Amino acid sequence: MSDSFNAFEMSPLTERGPEAVAPEVFRGIYAMPMFVTIPTSDLAVSTDFWVRGLGFIELFSIPGQVVHLRRWAFQDVLLVPAEASPEEADVPAMSVSFACVLNEIDPLVAACTQLVPGSVTDPRDTPWSTRDVEVITPERARVVFTAPRQFDPDSQEVRDLAAVGIVAPEAAEDGHNGVHG
Repeated sequence: MSDSFNAFEMSPLTERGPEAVAPEVFRGIYAMPMFVTIPTSDLAVSTDFWVRGLGFIELFSIPGQVVHLRRWAFQDVLLVPAEASPEEADVPAMSVSFACVLNEIDPLVAACTQLVPGSVTDPRDTPWSTRDVEVITPERARVVFTAPRQFDPDSQEVRDLAAVGIVAPEAAEDGHNGVHG
């Protein structure tokens, strides 16, 4: 007996065959369940290729730091400047990130450390209000688990995100639009 079931309604692609119509590009802001991060030596050239060649849109960007591209819902790509430091030569450049919750971080670090010592970083807090751990798997894939931290509508992080057009749902509901004094 299988625990799987039909859940096609969750997908942006529910139709099949030659009559299927592609979903519209999704422009909403959501907590991404999964995304890839791709380093590039030229953000402008890479953005142009992904937009004009692959049909993505530039959802938003923070100049010199990140370009968030999107196609359909749940097809998110973050282009970031390439790091060229010698100590990172053994670390895969491209990574995949999976959403999780805060109480999964410490057990994940413990399990990975027990299985392959040195395979996981200590948790780190990001400017976009997540706590992340990075794992290098035995096959040399970089996997990041990212958990949202407690939401503080008056934090500098929220103001910084609002400045580039990303307004937290809680702030928008309260009429703050992510900007507080």
